[in-house]
Amino acid sequence: MQKPKIPTLLSAFITLLNDRLGETIVFPLLPFLLERFTKSGSTLGLLAGTYAIAQFTVAPLIGALSDRFGRKPVMITCVSGSVLGLSIFAITVSINWGQFLPMWAVGVPLMFLFAARIIDGVSGGTAATATAILADISSPENRAKTFGLIGVAFGLGFILGPGLGTALAQFSVTLPVWFATGFALSNLILVIWFLPETLPEAQRGSLPRKRELNPFSQLKLVFKNPLSRRLCFAFFLFFMAFNGFTAVLVLYLKEAFQWSPQLSSQAFVVVGVIAMIVQGGLIGPLVNKFGEWRLTICGIGFVISGCLLLTIANINNSVQIVFPAVALLAMGTGLVTPSLRSLISRRLSENGQGAVLGSLQGLQSLGTFIGASAAGISYDLLGPKSPFIMTTLVLFLLIGLLSKSNLNSANTMQV
Repeated sequence: MQKPKIPTLLSAFITLLNDRLGETIVFPLLPFLLERFTKSGSTLGLLAGTYAIAQFTVAPLIGALSDRFGRKPVMITCVSGSVLGLSIFAITVSINWGQFLPMWAVGVPLMFLFAARIIDGVSGGTAATATAILADISSPENRAKTFGLIGVAFGLGFILGPGLGTALAQFSVTLPVWFATGFALSNLILVIWFLPETLPEAQRGSLPRKRELNPFSQLKLVFKNPLSRRLCFAFFLFFMAFNGFTAVLVLYLKEAFQWSPQLSSQAFVVVGVIAMIVQGGLIGPLVNKFGEWRLTICGIGFVISGCLLLTIANINNSVQIVFPAVALLAMGTGLVTPSLRSLISRRLSENGQGAVLGSLQGLQSLGTFIGASAAGISYDLLGPKSPFIMTTLVLFLLIGLLSKSNLNSANTMQV
């Protein structure tokens, strides 16, 4: 490997790891961090979805700025925003607000928490920019191998995040948030000092028109092709349902089964390990043997089974039931996500791949916001088990939608 590439690869890898680590450390602890401010499922769902909708709103702009002004300044800005957002979040959950705030101002800490999530989401283009950097330094024939760093970083983030959260929460429930902040700050220093610019000025383009930066205009590309429209809608429904109930999952474990922060984080360690095994090693051989359509349906079945298990658990058998349930959920999403992306890809021509597949990230973010918000409201109004029941119903609808898509013939069709 050429020495000039080593700092670039290291900076991109740490940035991708930081992108996942910040989420996976904090997310399993969120209800415990918020219990002094609110116990509302609606507030938790909105807070979980705020990051996604903020990221959805600015994602096209961040990509355009990266192509116009270069990767490094955009990366520095994005990582700086991550540091700022995590710092505000960590400070807010660490202060004893009751000592100096009057009763009528109890909503002030929540305002800071929402601001922190918005800042973090608006600057959440780190993964996309890091991916662009990897593409810049890779030849076409080596690009897939270089992109393997993305899977490794995300897999490690899903394992290390909950693991660190489990270990650090034994000392203080706020300590994992400070660790995430410190890691983001280290990431920023690394990017500033060691990351070279990878996009030469001669290859930079001009900023697109404002209309092209509208995230909803970007989604038109997803549904423009009639051959992939139904599958793209299925992709949206899956992430709306899955990311919806997961937004209130830890709150459910905490209130229904009196789980501790450590036990909740351990459940997400299981999710990370299984997701990494499925997507990192098993998905290729499984696709070759069974095909994407069967794996998609099978994965949805795993998620449905996991949701149903969560609804029958009680305080006496929660550990014995919840851990197998989250294992099924991890296997399910590990099968559905790559398989469904591949099915959509098969229905596109070569010159239509990039635009549509890139826009799927926006569709996923929008689905996450809608699903998390709806799950939180359902949790408060219809009961703690209602988000899991609603997810099950949506997923059965999704199976019906996929069954009508005539996927077997579509596997060989391109436009």
